[in-house]
Amino acid sequence: MADQTPVTNDLSKLLEKIKDVRIAMLTTTDEDHSLRSRPMFTQKPDGSGALLFLTDKESAKVYEVKKDSQVNLSFANPESNVYVSVSGRANAYRDQAKINELWNESMRAWFPGGKDDPSIYILKVEIDKGEYWDTPSSVLTRAYAYVRALATGERSKADDVNEHAKVNVQ
Repeated sequence: MADQTPVTNDLSKLLEKIKDVRIAMLTTTDEDHSLRSRPMFTQKPDGSGALLFLTDKESAKVYEVKKDSQVNLSFANPESNVYVSVSGRANAYRDQAKINELWNESMRAWFPGGKDDPSIYILKVEIDKGEYWDTPSSVLTRAYAYVRALATGERSKADDVNEHAKVNVQ
């Protein structure tokens, strides 16, 4: 029987894993019920742990989350071997104060009118659950896992060189 993946309710651990990942792949369901993914620039989470993104109010994703709010976000940082998948509910809305807070000049490439551009919406994803995989990337750690596997015939476990857990938000 396969090892059971540890389950936690610690949302902060999940958010810590993604804090330095700048791009997330957002997956929605389109009008013919196909999955559709696209890159999104990651903003800081709000006070409740929800993930925020700036988007155009006329984008397909805004239409899609109004029809079906269930989304998935995938984060990857291959340099540090961290991978995260987040499932949640999304909604899109306009809040000028929050847009002002999240705005940085690099967003002007998508919104030439600046932070006062009326087409800017916030896409908020409230996390229901997530899962992360974190494997240390040092050569020494990978060598340890390799030698251990050769010596014992067993693969690495979450408690030695790998970290893998599911997060259920309550």
